[in-house]
Amino acid sequence: MKQTSERHITEAGELNVGKNGGPEYWRSLDQLADTEEFQSFMEKEFPQHVEEVKANPVSRRKFLKLMGASIALAGATACTRQPSEKIIPYVLAPEEIVAGKALYYASAYVHDGVANGILVESHMGRPTKIEGNPEHPASLGSTHVFAQASILTMYDPDRSQSVIRRGRITTYDAYLNELNEALSNQAEKKGGGLRILTGTYTSPTLHSQLEALLAKYPEARWHQYDPITLDNAREGSRLTFGEVLSCRYQVEKADVILSLDGDFLSTGPGAVRYSRDFASRRDGNDIDNMNRLYVIESTPSLTGAQADHLLGRRAGEIEGLARMIAAGLGISVSTSTDGDEDTNRWVSAVVDDLRAHAGASLVVTGDHQPPAVHALVHAMNEALGNSGNTVTHTESIEAAPVNQTESLASLVDDMKSGEVDLLVVIGSNPVYATPADFDFAAAFENVALRVHAGLYHDETAELSHWHIPLTHSLEAWGDARSYDGTITVVQPLIAPLYRGKSEHEVVAALSGNAMKKGYDLVREHWQSQGYNGTSPFETFWQTTVHDGFIAGSALPSKQVTGGDIAAAVGDGSEPEAGMEIRFAPDPTVWDGYYANNGWLQELPKPLTKLTWDNAALMGPSMAKRLGVENTDVVELAYRDRNVNAPVWILPGHPDNAVTVHLGYGRRRAGQLGTNAGFDAYSIRPSDSPNFGGGLQVTRTGDTFDIYSTQDHHAMDLEGLGSMSRDRNLIRVADVETYKENPHVIEEMWEEPDPKLNLYPDDHAYDGPNAWGMVIDLNKCNGCNTCTIACQSENNISVVGKEEVGNAREMHWIRIDRYYRGDLDAPETFHQPVPCMQCENAPCELVCPVGATVHSKEGLNDMVYNRCVGTRYCSNNCPYKVRRFNFYLYADFETPSLQLGRNPDVTVRSRGVM
Repeated sequence: MKQTSERHITEAGELNVGKNGGPEYWRSLDQLADTEEFQSFMEKEFPQHVEEVKANPVSRRKFLKLMGASIALAGATACTRQPSEKIIPYVLAPEEIVAGKALYYASAYVHDGVANGILVESHMGRPTKIEGNPEHPASLGSTHVFAQASILTMYDPDRSQSVIRRGRITTYDAYLNELNEALSNQAEKKGGGLRILTGTYTSPTLHSQLEALLAKYPEARWHQYDPITLDNAREGSRLTFGEVLSCRYQVEKADVILSLDGDFLSTGPGAVRYSRDFASRRDGNDIDNMNRLYVIESTPSLTGAQADHLLGRRAGEIEGLARMIAAGLGISVSTSTDGDEDTNRWVSAVVDDLRAHAGASLVVTGDHQPPAVHALVHAMNEALGNSGNTVTHTESIEAAPVNQTESLASLVDDMKSGEVDLLVVIGSNPVYATPADFDFAAAFENVALRVHAGLYHDETAELSHWHIPLTHSLEAWGDARSYDGTITVVQPLIAPLYRGKSEHEVVAALSGNAMKKGYDLVREHWQSQGYNGTSPFETFWQTTVHDGFIAGSALPSKQVTGGDIAAAVGDGSEPEAGMEIRFAPDPTVWDGYYANNGWLQELPKPLTKLTWDNAALMGPSMAKRLGVENTDVVELAYRDRNVNAPVWILPGHPDNAVTVHLGYGRRRAGQLGTNAGFDAYSIRPSDSPNFGGGLQVTRTGDTFDIYSTQDHHAMDLEGLGSMSRDRNLIRVADVETYKENPHVIEEMWEEPDPKLNLYPDDHAYDGPNAWGMVIDLNKCNGCNTCTIACQSENNISVVGKEEVGNAREMHWIRIDRYYRGDLDAPETFHQPVPCMQCENAPCELVCPVGATVHSKEGLNDMVYNRCVGTRYCSNNCPYKVRRFNFYLYADFETPSLQLGRNPDVTVRSRGVM
């Protein structure tokens, strides 16, 4: 439900959608254009004939290559590998492990250094499923796709399994011998030749260790760099407050929200909590309490899809709009020339609404926007009286906040000048994921001793003298802060599968404490902090590990005062001329860290619904001018560098701009991630790592197959015509209409005459249970986390890129995405489609062998041993949620496969719905 049906978008598409027989809601441009390919695709459930299936069997070797960790889960030989230290289950359980009974442990999943509280289900010492910790303030029981899929990463057989010295397997003791010799040489230099490179860390224990190391070697340097950098947010804070602070939003308190190119509902440290808080104000039963969301965005996002008022603009134009809004709120800043009439009207409406809700409004921006935009956002929240209400400021949650691009540049300069004798890279892959103009690989070769510690033997490990396998977060003790500063304990559930070392143990070895275990390091740190108060430390420790976090440890709010905002942001600058390129993290593989995770590779990306690849995203108008269509390959030339990329046309994308997702084009990622997609890092410069003008796009004449699931399993069986409108697959009303007629949604469908019903009378339930599930479409933001959670829970295999192209993906929950309106500025709607557990299920009546039955508790049960694969149920399902496993996607011959599987779920291997 939208606050209003008007979107205030200036540019209109060419088609008058919803008239002349076209569908009012559409899933793809092919559907809207009624192409022959789309009609052919809709005529049959699977586009390829059965004869082609027989002629193109999948060999076991090819299957293993495609499935990777999803089917192999190799590397561990024993079922039960609990840590040697005492770990504490979240819920009271039997004294010893009992077969068939799961235990649950509180822990944390750390993404880009920031913790999210989780509960992990364990069967016989094997972690099998992750959920959010309902007590943790950062999650409140929710998770994101990366946490859900991390189970598969832990069991990935492509993970590094051995200590490697100059290309050969060796021992950790041998590494310590050479390391200690190198460190002894640094003693005389006070560490002058020692450098450490990590990503962002919020771990108090690790920070304490690194401080102790730098005290021992005062001339050594610790550098930090994350490819998805928060440098602009840090510098915007410095411009405004003179120091780096963290912002915490109280989204649930905001009546009006303005997002200046910030996808705060799906990305960023607090996205899980913010999306939950936002949804709490989207309750259709409390219309008067609904919030209102304005979004200006440079590439379509999940936050923009939720907007009541949406304005699409290039990333370089956001600062000018921010200045106009700030000036309208009475902030003395210079502004550029006024925009067009529609833009001025949009800005005026935003200003009026924010003023009317001063103190109960919120302005946010994206981390990729320049520091001036962040400073303007701070000033706007201050001017509106939001500070202390919907916005609070705290000390930075980062252990040591720095400008990471400058830090990396300093390291590269030192390497080039030969000042670095020993470089230890921990948990990062700088050879792959650093700015192209830094040429990190060439500088790296100048270092006398290069050490890499990571989950995979990746691009950086290949060029290192030593590679040390790192542990997964479910295999090692640790700690980290959440988005609000809450100290969260990382509790392992299983001993390291591949004898890896944790980050704490790698740093301890540098300090001469190689025998220290991660458990002792974390425990001793907190014992030294006096966090236990008056209670015995053992009581404090047991409580903390049991709960998964230290209660009340969120960072306190800080009173702040901004400086002269006009002086801080200056006069600004006009957007760079020419076509703009926007570099963005990929929704599923992020910065490339998850490139070898089959679940995430096959997960349809929000909005584009692409799988297994990235693409050059552009709007319909731009694609028409260039004369390109989906899958056409173009050359992207930017700052004297170029890369070839397939085109994907994305409705709603701003004109004269291209978005490319990072994280693909890996050269050493594993069986699944290597050579998938194109490498956007190869043209990403250090002075414009987020966006910039001057892009040149040239057709190459080639095509490249990329597959989107947006037209798969359409519930509109005819594909086009008036049927979709008559069936009202999407039912939408704005708030004003709903207030006038609370039954408007119900009136969008016609209940059939009971006399015409072919189904038997309603089922009689005499048991204590009758199951049901409701999905509130007002609150769903299309994040896809439920799809991965279902895949993890139900042992669902991935099928690979080619089979996705044949519409044979096996997901049991999909998120349909519909558009309404003009091509260049449509409204977007999400519709989750699981099995509906129909009371009168069409699948049950047509099964010739009774494989689909109605249970005594109201569930549609599947008896797999009965199924003979007629697929009548799929043909009869109006929601198109039935899946047929054509091939043996699951491998039951690998004993270690049992480690990652949920033992409570059994699905027949093939030839079954």
